[in-house]
Amino acid sequence: MLAPASVPPPQPGPPVWPGSPQPLGARFRTGPDGVTGTNFALWAGGAEAVEVCLFDDDGTETRCPLTELTHEIWHGFLPGVSPGRRYGFRVHGRWDPWTGARWNPAKLLLDPYARAVDGEFGLPPEVYGHVRDWPQQHVADTVRDDRDSAPHVPKGVVVFDETPGDEWADDRRPKTPWADTVLYELHVRGFTMRHPGVPERLRGTYAGLAHPAAIEHLTALGVTAVELLPVHQFAHEDHLLRRGLRNYWGYNSIGYFAPHAGYAATGTRGEQVGEFKRMVRALHAAGIEVILDVVYNHTAEANELGPTLSLRGIDNRGYYRLQPDPRRYADYTGCGNTLHVVQPQVLRLITDSLRYWVTEMGVDGFRFDLAAALARSMHDVDMLSPFLAVIAQDPVLRRVKLVAEPWDIGSGGYQVGAFPPLWTEWNDRYRDTVRDFWRGRLHGVRDLGYRLSGSSDLYAWGGRRPYASVNFVTAHDGFTLRDLVSHQQKHNEANGEGNRDGTDDNRSWNCGAEGETGDPEITALRRRQLR
Repeated sequence: MLAPASVPPPQPGPPVWPGSPQPLGARFRTGPDGVTGTNFALWAGGAEAVEVCLFDDDGTETRCPLTELTHEIWHGFLPGVSPGRRYGFRVHGRWDPWTGARWNPAKLLLDPYARAVDGEFGLPPEVYGHVRDWPQQHVADTVRDDRDSAPHVPKGVVVFDETPGDEWADDRRPKTPWADTVLYELHVRGFTMRHPGVPERLRGTYAGLAHPAAIEHLTALGVTAVELLPVHQFAHEDHLLRRGLRNYWGYNSIGYFAPHAGYAATGTRGEQVGEFKRMVRALHAAGIEVILDVVYNHTAEANELGPTLSLRGIDNRGYYRLQPDPRRYADYTGCGNTLHVVQPQVLRLITDSLRYWVTEMGVDGFRFDLAAALARSMHDVDMLSPFLAVIAQDPVLRRVKLVAEPWDIGSGGYQVGAFPPLWTEWNDRYRDTVRDFWRGRLHGVRDLGYRLSGSSDLYAWGGRRPYASVNFVTAHDGFTLRDLVSHQQKHNEANGEGNRDGTDDNRSWNCGAEGETGDPEITALRRRQLR
Protein backbone atom coordinates (compact mmCIF):
# COMPACT_ATOMS: atom_id res chain seq x y z
CA MET A 1 0.00 0.00 0.00
CA LEU A 2 1.35 3.42 -0.94
CA ALA A 3 0.72 6.88 0.39
CA PRO A 4 -1.46 9.06 -1.83
CA ALA A 5 0.39 10.34 -4.87
CA SER A 6 0.72 14.12 -5.06
CA VAL A 7 3.69 14.67 -7.38
CA PRO A 8 2.67 17.28 -9.97
CA PRO A 9 3.17 16.33 -13.60
CA PRO A 10 6.50 17.54 -15.02
CA GLN A 11 6.44 20.88 -16.80
CA PRO A 12 8.12 21.13 -20.20
CA GLY A 13 11.66 22.41 -19.82
CA PRO A 14 14.21 24.02 -22.12
CA PRO A 15 16.06 21.85 -24.62
CA VAL A 16 18.75 19.71 -23.02
CA TRP A 17 21.99 19.34 -24.97
CA PRO A 18 24.22 16.29 -24.42
CA GLY A 19 26.76 18.17 -22.32
CA SER A 20 29.65 16.43 -20.57
CA PRO A 21 29.98 13.85 -17.78
CA GLN A 22 32.86 15.90 -16.36
CA PRO A 23 33.03 17.53 -13.90
CA LEU A 24 30.29 16.22 -11.64
CA GLY A 25 27.78 18.68 -10.25
CA ALA A 26 26.51 21.92 -11.80
CA ARG A 27 29.02 24.05 -13.69
CA PHE A 28 28.19 27.30 -15.44
CA ARG A 29 30.15 27.58 -18.69
CA THR A 30 30.09 28.53 -22.34
CA GLY A 31 28.82 25.69 -24.46
CA PRO A 32 28.77 25.04 -28.20
CA ASP A 33 28.41 28.08 -30.46
CA GLY A 34 29.25 30.42 -27.58
CA VAL A 35 25.99 29.77 -25.74
CA THR A 36 26.19 30.13 -21.94
CA GLY A 37 24.44 27.72 -19.63
CA THR A 38 25.03 25.10 -16.97
CA ASN A 39 26.30 21.55 -17.35
CA PHE A 40 24.74 19.06 -14.94
CA ALA A 41 26.34 15.68 -14.20
CA LEU A 42 25.28 13.12 -11.57
CA TRP A 43 26.63 9.65 -10.80
CA ALA A 44 23.62 7.36 -10.28
CA GLY A 45 24.82 3.93 -11.35
CA GLY A 46 21.66 1.88 -10.83
CA ALA A 47 19.07 4.52 -11.73
CA GLU A 48 16.59 4.15 -14.59
CA ALA A 49 16.19 7.90 -15.30
CA VAL A 50 17.33 11.26 -13.90
CA GLU A 51 15.70 14.70 -14.09
CA VAL A 52 17.23 18.08 -13.30
CA CYS A 53 14.61 20.22 -11.57
CA LEU A 54 14.97 24.00 -11.88
CA PHE A 55 13.17 26.36 -9.50
CA ASP A 56 12.10 29.93 -10.10
CA ASP A 57 11.90 32.45 -7.27
CA ASP A 58 8.18 31.78 -6.85
CA GLY A 59 8.83 28.04 -6.44
CA THR A 60 7.72 27.01 -9.92
CA GLU A 61 9.49 23.79 -10.89
CA THR A 62 10.68 22.88 -14.37
CA ARG A 63 11.87 19.31 -14.99
CA CYS A 64 14.48 18.50 -17.61
CA PRO A 65 15.31 14.83 -18.30
CA LEU A 66 18.99 13.95 -18.61
CA THR A 67 19.09 11.45 -21.47
CA GLU A 68 22.86 11.05 -21.78
CA LEU A 69 24.50 8.29 -19.74
CA THR A 70 28.29 7.89 -19.78
CA HIS A 71 30.05 5.47 -17.41
CA GLU A 72 27.07 5.57 -15.00
CA ILE A 73 27.02 9.39 -15.04
CA TRP A 74 23.83 11.12 -16.21
CA HIS A 75 24.56 14.48 -17.81
CA GLY A 76 23.23 17.35 -19.92
CA PHE A 77 23.83 21.01 -20.77
CA LEU A 78 20.97 23.46 -20.19
CA PRO A 79 21.36 26.73 -22.16
CA GLY A 80 20.44 29.89 -20.30
CA VAL A 81 20.71 28.47 -16.77
CA SER A 82 22.84 31.02 -14.92
CA PRO A 83 24.50 31.39 -11.49
CA GLY A 84 22.00 31.87 -8.70
CA ARG A 85 19.47 29.40 -10.18
CA ARG A 86 18.21 26.83 -7.68
CA TYR A 87 18.03 23.17 -8.64
CA GLY A 88 17.76 19.57 -7.47
CA PHE A 89 17.47 16.08 -8.93
CA ARG A 90 14.72 13.48 -9.16
CA VAL A 91 16.05 9.97 -9.69
CA HIS A 92 13.86 7.12 -10.95
CA GLY A 93 14.34 3.44 -10.22
CA ARG A 94 12.97 0.45 -8.32
CA TRP A 95 11.50 0.72 -4.84
CA ASP A 96 12.64 -2.51 -3.22
CA PRO A 97 14.08 -1.89 0.27
CA TRP A 98 14.54 -5.65 0.79
CA THR A 99 17.38 -5.49 -1.75
CA GLY A 100 18.58 -2.02 -0.73
CA ALA A 101 16.89 -0.20 -3.64
CA ARG A 102 15.24 3.02 -2.40
CA TRP A 103 14.61 5.13 -5.51
CA ASN A 104 11.64 7.46 -5.18
CA PRO A 105 11.19 10.24 -7.80
CA ALA A 106 8.71 12.02 -5.54
CA LYS A 107 11.66 13.14 -3.44
CA LEU A 108 13.76 16.10 -4.59
CA LEU A 109 17.41 15.33 -3.96
CA LEU A 110 20.29 17.64 -3.15
CA ASP A 111 23.19 17.40 -5.59
CA PRO A 112 26.13 15.82 -3.70
CA TYR A 113 28.38 18.26 -5.59
CA ALA A 114 26.26 21.38 -4.93
CA ARG A 115 28.64 24.20 -4.00
CA ALA A 116 25.96 26.31 -2.34
CA VAL A 117 22.64 25.41 -0.71
CA ASP A 118 19.57 27.60 -0.28
CA GLY A 119 17.05 26.77 2.43
CA GLU A 120 16.87 24.61 5.55
CA PHE A 121 16.01 20.99 6.25
CA GLY A 122 12.82 20.96 8.30
CA LEU A 123 12.15 17.19 7.98
CA PRO A 124 8.35 17.05 7.78
CA PRO A 125 6.85 13.64 6.80
CA GLU A 126 6.98 14.49 3.08
CA VAL A 127 10.80 14.47 3.16
CA TYR A 128 10.96 10.74 3.91
CA GLY A 129 11.13 8.17 1.11
CA HIS A 130 8.97 5.87 3.20
CA VAL A 131 5.81 6.64 5.17
CA ARG A 132 7.39 7.97 8.35
CA ASP A 133 4.32 7.62 10.55
CA TRP A 134 3.13 4.23 9.27
CA PRO A 135 1.29 2.43 12.14
CA GLN A 136 3.47 -0.70 11.96
CA GLN A 137 6.86 0.90 12.57
CA HIS A 138 8.80 -2.35 12.09
CA VAL A 139 7.91 -2.25 8.36
CA ALA A 140 7.51 1.51 7.94
CA ASP A 141 10.71 1.85 5.89
CA THR A 142 9.30 -0.51 3.25
CA VAL A 143 6.15 1.53 2.45
CA ARG A 144 6.90 4.14 -0.20
CA ASP A 145 5.68 7.71 0.33
CA ASP A 146 4.69 9.33 -2.97
CA ARG A 147 4.17 12.86 -1.68
CA ASP A 148 6.32 15.58 -3.26
CA SER A 149 9.16 16.75 -1.01
CA ALA A 150 10.26 19.71 -3.17
CA PRO A 151 8.42 22.43 -1.18
CA HIS A 152 10.08 21.22 2.02
CA VAL A 153 13.77 20.76 1.18
CA PRO A 154 16.67 23.10 0.34
CA LYS A 155 17.94 23.37 -3.20
CA GLY A 156 21.39 23.50 -4.69
CA VAL A 157 22.50 26.81 -6.20
CA VAL A 158 24.46 27.22 -9.44
CA VAL A 159 27.65 29.10 -8.52
CA PHE A 160 29.75 31.35 -10.74
CA ASP A 161 33.22 29.92 -11.36
CA GLU A 162 36.20 32.21 -10.97
CA THR A 163 39.02 31.90 -13.49
CA PRO A 164 41.22 29.18 -11.92
CA GLY A 165 44.01 30.71 -9.87
CA ASP A 166 43.03 34.35 -10.35
CA GLU A 167 41.32 34.95 -7.00
CA TRP A 168 44.19 33.34 -5.07
CA ALA A 169 46.99 34.98 -7.08
CA ASP A 170 47.99 37.32 -4.24
CA ASP A 171 47.10 34.94 -1.38
CA ARG A 172 50.03 33.63 0.65
CA ARG A 173 49.46 30.38 2.48
CA PRO A 174 51.33 30.46 5.83
CA LYS A 175 52.66 26.88 5.41
CA THR A 176 53.60 26.69 9.09
CA PRO A 177 55.76 23.61 9.82
CA TRP A 178 54.00 20.96 11.90
CA ALA A 179 56.54 21.32 14.69
CA ASP A 180 55.60 25.00 15.09
CA THR A 181 51.83 24.59 14.71
CA VAL A 182 49.48 25.74 17.47
CA LEU A 183 45.95 24.56 16.64
CA TYR A 184 42.93 26.43 17.98
CA GLU A 185 39.67 24.52 17.59
CA LEU A 186 36.69 26.85 17.20
CA HIS A 187 33.04 26.92 16.19
CA VAL A 188 32.39 29.65 13.60
CA ARG A 189 29.10 30.68 15.17
CA GLY A 190 30.03 30.15 18.81
CA PHE A 191 33.39 31.93 18.65
CA THR A 192 32.03 35.06 16.98
CA MET A 193 28.58 35.24 18.55
CA ARG A 194 29.61 36.98 21.78
CA HIS A 195 32.96 38.53 20.88
CA PRO A 196 32.52 42.16 21.96
CA GLY A 197 34.75 43.46 19.17
CA VAL A 198 32.80 41.79 16.36
CA PRO A 199 29.94 43.98 15.03
CA GLU A 200 26.56 42.54 15.96
CA ARG A 201 25.50 42.15 12.32
CA LEU A 202 28.54 39.91 11.66
CA ARG A 203 28.33 37.72 14.75
CA GLY A 204 27.89 34.02 14.07
CA THR A 205 29.30 34.25 10.54
CA TYR A 206 32.35 33.66 8.37
CA ALA A 207 32.60 37.43 7.99
CA GLY A 208 32.68 37.73 11.78
CA LEU A 209 35.65 35.37 11.98
CA ALA A 210 37.39 37.47 9.32
CA HIS A 211 36.85 40.69 11.33
CA PRO A 212 40.05 42.29 12.69
CA ALA A 213 38.83 41.94 16.30
CA ALA A 214 38.52 38.17 15.96
CA ILE A 215 41.85 37.81 14.17
CA GLU A 216 43.66 40.03 16.70
CA HIS A 217 42.37 37.81 19.50
CA LEU A 218 43.78 34.73 17.78
CA THR A 219 47.16 36.26 16.99
CA ALA A 220 47.50 37.51 20.58
CA LEU A 221 47.11 33.92 21.75
CA GLY A 222 49.92 32.78 19.45
CA VAL A 223 47.60 30.63 17.33
CA THR A 224 49.04 29.50 13.96
CA ALA A 225 46.00 27.55 12.70
CA VAL A 226 42.27 27.53 13.36
CA GLU A 227 40.53 24.16 13.19
CA LEU A 228 36.93 24.95 12.26
CA LEU A 229 34.27 22.63 13.57
CA PRO A 230 32.17 21.37 10.63
CA VAL A 231 31.34 24.01 8.04
CA HIS A 232 30.02 21.64 5.36
CA GLN A 233 26.27 22.11 4.84
CA PHE A 234 24.56 20.09 7.57
CA ALA A 235 21.02 19.17 8.61
CA HIS A 236 19.31 18.90 11.98
CA GLU A 237 18.27 15.48 13.27
CA ASP A 238 14.58 14.63 13.41
CA HIS A 239 14.59 13.77 17.12
CA LEU A 240 15.97 17.26 17.87
CA LEU A 241 13.51 19.10 15.63
CA ARG A 242 10.56 17.30 17.23
CA ARG A 243 11.65 18.78 20.58
CA GLY A 244 12.24 22.26 19.23
CA LEU A 245 16.02 21.84 19.29
CA ARG A 246 18.73 22.11 16.63
CA ASN A 247 22.10 20.57 15.89
CA TYR A 248 24.64 23.10 17.16
CA TRP A 249 27.89 21.28 16.42
CA GLY A 250 27.37 20.41 12.75
CA TYR A 251 28.54 16.78 12.70
CA ASN A 252 25.64 15.82 10.42
CA SER A 253 26.82 16.71 6.91
CA ILE A 254 24.66 16.59 3.79
CA GLY A 255 26.69 18.75 1.36
CA TYR A 256 30.42 18.14 1.11
CA PHE A 257 31.12 21.05 -1.26
CA ALA A 258 28.88 23.75 0.24
CA PRO A 259 29.80 26.11 3.09
CA HIS A 260 27.00 25.90 5.65
CA ALA A 261 24.54 28.62 4.66
CA GLY A 262 23.55 29.33 8.26
CA TYR A 263 26.99 30.84 8.92
CA ALA A 264 26.78 33.38 6.10
CA ALA A 265 26.17 37.09 6.70
CA THR A 266 25.64 37.94 3.04
CA GLY A 267 22.69 35.72 2.08
CA THR A 268 22.33 32.16 0.86
CA ARG A 269 21.95 32.25 -2.93
CA GLY A 270 25.63 31.42 -3.50
CA GLU A 271 27.07 34.46 -1.71
CA GLN A 272 28.30 32.27 1.15
CA VAL A 273 31.01 30.86 -1.15
CA GLY A 274 32.66 34.24 -1.63
CA GLU A 275 32.27 35.10 2.05
CA PHE A 276 34.07 31.92 3.06
CA LYS A 277 36.92 32.65 0.65
CA ARG A 278 37.32 36.16 2.01
CA MET A 279 37.53 34.73 5.53
CA VAL A 280 40.33 32.38 4.47
CA ARG A 281 42.23 35.21 2.81
CA ALA A 282 41.96 37.39 5.93
CA LEU A 283 43.25 34.61 8.18
CA HIS A 284 46.10 33.86 5.78
CA ALA A 285 47.08 37.52 5.77
CA ALA A 286 47.47 37.25 9.56
CA GLY A 287 49.64 34.12 9.23
CA ILE A 288 46.86 31.77 10.36
CA GLU A 289 46.13 28.53 8.51
CA VAL A 290 42.59 27.16 8.11
CA ILE A 291 41.95 23.50 8.94
CA LEU A 292 38.46 22.02 8.42
CA ASP A 293 36.94 19.38 10.67
CA VAL A 294 35.28 17.13 8.05
CA VAL A 295 32.66 14.39 8.46
CA TYR A 296 32.97 11.99 5.54
CA ASN A 297 32.16 8.89 7.60
CA HIS A 298 28.35 9.30 7.55
CA THR A 299 25.62 11.65 6.31
CA ALA A 300 22.50 13.29 7.74
CA GLU A 301 20.23 10.63 6.18
CA ALA A 302 20.60 8.38 9.26
CA ASN A 303 19.43 4.74 9.13
CA GLU A 304 16.58 3.12 7.18
CA LEU A 305 14.06 5.23 9.14
CA GLY A 306 15.82 8.48 8.24
CA PRO A 307 14.91 11.10 5.60
CA THR A 308 15.68 10.88 1.89
CA LEU A 309 17.72 14.01 1.21
CA SER A 310 20.43 13.10 -1.30
CA LEU A 311 22.59 9.96 -1.57
CA ARG A 312 19.92 7.51 -0.40
CA GLY A 313 17.63 8.54 -3.25
CA ILE A 314 20.43 8.74 -5.84
CA ASP A 315 21.78 5.22 -5.33
CA ASN A 316 21.42 3.80 -1.84
CA ARG A 317 23.44 0.65 -2.51
CA GLY A 318 26.14 2.59 -4.31
CA TYR A 319 26.86 5.06 -1.52
CA TYR A 320 26.20 3.34 1.83
CA ARG A 321 27.50 0.26 3.61
CA LEU A 322 24.58 -2.14 4.01
CA GLN A 323 24.26 -5.15 6.26
CA PRO A 324 23.73 -8.69 4.91
CA ASP A 325 20.06 -7.74 5.26
CA PRO A 326 20.16 -4.85 2.76
CA ARG A 327 17.24 -3.10 4.43
CA ARG A 328 19.63 -2.21 7.26
CA TYR A 329 22.73 -0.02 7.33
CA ALA A 330 26.15 -0.92 8.68
CA ASP A 331 26.83 1.65 11.39
CA TYR A 332 30.44 2.19 12.49
CA THR A 333 29.73 5.81 13.43
CA GLY A 334 26.82 5.74 15.89
CA CYS A 335 24.89 8.02 13.52
CA GLY A 336 22.85 5.42 11.64
CA ASN A 337 24.89 4.94 8.46
CA THR A 338 28.43 4.72 7.13
CA LEU A 339 29.61 5.78 3.68
CA HIS A 340 30.97 2.89 1.62
CA VAL A 341 34.40 4.39 0.95
CA VAL A 342 35.62 1.28 -0.89
CA GLN A 343 33.24 2.10 -3.76
CA PRO A 344 35.00 4.16 -6.48
CA GLN A 345 32.20 6.74 -6.74
CA VAL A 346 32.25 7.35 -2.96
CA LEU A 347 36.02 7.62 -2.91
CA ARG A 348 35.78 10.09 -5.77
CA LEU A 349 33.13 12.15 -3.98
CA ILE A 350 35.36 12.51 -0.92
CA THR A 351 38.61 13.23 -2.76
CA ASP A 352 36.92 15.65 -5.19
CA SER A 353 35.51 17.47 -2.16
CA LEU A 354 38.89 17.63 -0.42
CA ARG A 355 40.65 18.94 -3.52
CA TYR A 356 37.91 21.53 -4.04
CA TRP A 357 38.35 22.95 -0.56
CA VAL A 358 42.12 23.18 -1.06
CA THR A 359 42.31 24.49 -4.62
CA GLU A 360 39.15 26.61 -4.89
CA MET A 361 38.37 27.54 -1.27
CA GLY A 362 41.96 27.99 -0.08
CA VAL A 363 42.04 25.81 3.04
CA ASP A 364 45.26 24.33 4.39
CA GLY A 365 44.26 20.95 5.78
CA PHE A 366 41.66 18.71 7.36
CA ARG A 367 40.83 16.96 10.60
CA PHE A 368 38.92 13.75 9.76
CA ASP A 369 36.12 12.87 12.16
CA LEU A 370 36.09 9.14 13.03
CA ALA A 371 38.89 8.54 10.53
CA ALA A 372 39.03 4.82 11.32
CA ALA A 373 35.64 4.42 9.60
CA LEU A 374 37.19 5.79 6.40
CA ALA A 375 40.09 3.36 6.69
CA ARG A 376 37.86 0.26 6.76
CA SER A 377 38.16 -1.86 3.63
CA MET A 378 35.35 -4.37 3.84
CA HIS A 379 34.88 -4.56 7.60
CA ASP A 380 38.23 -4.27 9.35
CA VAL A 381 40.32 -1.12 9.67
CA ASP A 382 43.09 -1.40 7.06
CA MET A 383 45.99 1.03 6.86
CA LEU A 384 46.38 -0.01 3.21
CA SER A 385 42.75 0.84 2.48
CA PRO A 386 41.77 2.58 -0.78
CA PHE A 387 41.06 5.85 1.03
CA LEU A 388 44.49 6.09 2.66
CA ALA A 389 46.21 4.91 -0.53
CA VAL A 390 44.49 7.57 -2.65
CA ILE A 391 45.41 10.33 -0.19
CA ALA A 392 49.04 9.17 -0.08
CA GLN A 393 49.55 9.55 -3.84
CA ASP A 394 47.35 12.59 -4.52
CA PRO A 395 49.54 15.54 -5.63
CA VAL A 396 47.24 18.07 -3.92
CA LEU A 397 46.16 16.30 -0.75
CA ARG A 398 49.48 14.81 0.28
CA ARG A 399 50.84 18.36 0.66
CA VAL A 400 48.26 19.69 3.14
CA LYS A 401 47.90 19.06 6.86
CA LEU A 402 46.09 15.77 7.57
CA VAL A 403 44.79 15.09 11.08
CA ALA A 404 43.04 11.83 11.99
CA GLU A 405 40.61 11.27 14.82
CA PRO A 406 42.01 7.72 14.94
CA TRP A 407 39.00 5.75 16.10
CA ASP A 408 35.36 4.87 15.41
CA ILE A 409 32.80 2.89 17.43
CA GLY A 410 33.14 -0.38 15.48
CA SER A 411 35.11 -3.48 16.40
CA GLY A 412 38.84 -2.78 16.21
CA GLY A 413 38.16 0.90 15.66
CA TYR A 414 40.68 2.32 18.17
CA GLN A 415 43.76 3.03 16.04
CA VAL A 416 45.85 5.61 17.94
CA GLY A 417 49.42 5.41 16.67
CA ALA A 418 48.52 3.24 13.67
CA PHE A 419 48.00 5.75 10.85
CA PRO A 420 50.68 5.90 8.13
CA PRO A 421 53.21 8.66 7.36
CA LEU A 422 51.76 12.02 6.19
CA TRP A 423 49.15 11.75 8.95
CA THR A 424 49.04 13.32 12.39
CA GLU A 425 46.63 12.06 15.01
CA TRP A 426 44.56 13.35 17.88
CA ASN A 427 46.43 11.81 20.81
CA ASP A 428 43.86 10.97 23.48
CA ARG A 429 46.60 9.19 25.43
CA TYR A 430 48.19 12.62 25.94
CA ARG A 431 44.84 14.07 27.04
CA ASP A 432 44.14 11.32 29.57
CA THR A 433 47.69 11.20 30.96
CA VAL A 434 47.90 14.94 31.54
CA ARG A 435 44.46 15.01 33.16
CA ASP A 436 45.38 12.12 35.46
CA PHE A 437 48.71 13.71 36.41
CA TRP A 438 47.10 17.05 37.22
CA ARG A 439 44.43 15.51 39.46
CA GLY A 440 47.03 13.39 41.28
CA ARG A 441 45.93 10.00 39.93
CA LEU A 442 49.08 9.15 37.94
CA HIS A 443 51.57 6.90 39.72
CA GLY A 444 55.02 8.08 38.70
CA VAL A 445 56.02 10.21 35.72
CA ARG A 446 57.02 7.56 33.16
CA ASP A 447 53.85 7.87 31.07
CA LEU A 448 53.84 11.65 31.36
CA GLY A 449 57.44 11.66 30.11
CA TYR A 450 56.40 9.76 27.00
CA ARG A 451 53.54 12.18 26.33
CA LEU A 452 55.57 15.37 26.81
CA SER A 453 58.42 14.13 24.61
CA GLY A 454 56.33 13.20 21.58
CA SER A 455 54.85 9.78 22.46
CA SER A 456 57.60 7.75 20.82
CA ASP A 457 55.94 4.59 22.17
CA LEU A 458 53.06 5.31 19.76
CA TYR A 459 54.69 6.97 16.75
CA ALA A 460 58.37 6.04 16.43
CA TRP A 461 57.66 2.57 15.02
CA GLY A 462 57.02 3.85 11.49
CA GLY A 463 59.67 6.53 11.46
CA ARG A 464 57.09 9.18 12.34
CA ARG A 465 58.31 12.29 14.10
CA PRO A 466 57.01 13.75 17.41
CA TYR A 467 54.75 16.15 15.47
CA ALA A 468 52.64 13.15 14.42
CA SER A 469 51.03 13.59 17.85
CA VAL A 470 48.44 16.38 18.09
CA ASN A 471 48.56 17.05 21.82
CA PHE A 472 45.48 18.42 23.57
CA VAL A 473 43.90 18.49 27.01
CA THR A 474 40.37 19.62 26.07
CA ALA A 475 38.43 19.77 22.80
CA HIS A 476 34.80 19.77 21.68
CA ASP A 477 34.36 16.25 23.06
CA GLY A 478 33.64 16.14 26.79
CA PHE A 479 34.55 18.74 29.40
CA THR A 480 35.79 22.23 28.68
CA LEU A 481 38.83 23.44 30.60
CA ARG A 482 36.53 25.27 33.04
CA ASP A 483 34.50 22.07 33.55
CA LEU A 484 37.69 20.09 34.14
CA VAL A 485 38.49 22.00 37.34
CA SER A 486 34.87 22.54 38.46
CA HIS A 487 33.12 19.15 38.25
CA GLN A 488 33.73 15.56 39.29
CA GLN A 489 30.96 14.35 36.97
CA LYS A 490 29.05 15.68 33.97
CA HIS A 491 25.80 17.63 34.29
CA ASN A 492 24.18 17.68 30.86
CA GLU A 493 20.59 17.86 32.08
CA ALA A 494 19.75 21.15 30.35
CA ASN A 495 19.81 19.79 26.79
CA GLY A 496 17.04 17.27 27.33
CA GLU A 497 19.18 14.15 26.87
CA GLY A 498 18.82 13.03 30.48
CA ASN A 499 22.58 13.33 31.06
CA ARG A 500 23.13 10.30 28.80
CA ASP A 501 25.24 12.10 26.18
CA GLY A 502 28.98 12.43 26.43
CA THR A 503 31.50 10.28 28.21
CA ASP A 504 31.53 9.66 31.96
CA ASP A 505 35.33 9.26 31.89
CA ASN A 506 36.36 12.91 32.09
CA ARG A 507 39.22 12.47 34.63
CA SER A 508 38.36 15.77 36.25
CA TRP A 509 38.78 17.27 39.73
CA ASN A 510 36.45 19.89 41.18
CA CYS A 511 39.09 21.31 43.55
CA GLY A 512 36.84 20.80 46.57
CA ALA A 513 33.34 21.88 45.49
CA GLU A 514 31.03 20.64 42.75
CA GLY A 515 30.18 23.42 40.29
CA GLU A 516 30.24 27.15 40.85
CA THR A 517 31.39 28.37 44.26
CA GLY A 518 32.16 31.61 46.07
CA ASP A 519 34.98 30.08 48.13
CA PRO A 520 38.04 32.26 47.35
CA GLU A 521 40.55 29.49 48.05
CA ILE A 522 38.84 27.07 45.65
CA THR A 523 38.47 29.80 43.02
CA ALA A 524 42.20 30.62 43.29
CA LEU A 525 43.13 26.93 43.06
CA ARG A 526 40.99 26.50 39.95
CA ARG A 527 42.67 29.46 38.29
CA ARG A 528 46.08 27.96 38.98
CA GLN A 529 44.93 24.61 37.63
CA LEU A 530 43.65 26.26 34.43
CA ARG A 531 46.95 28.06 33.83
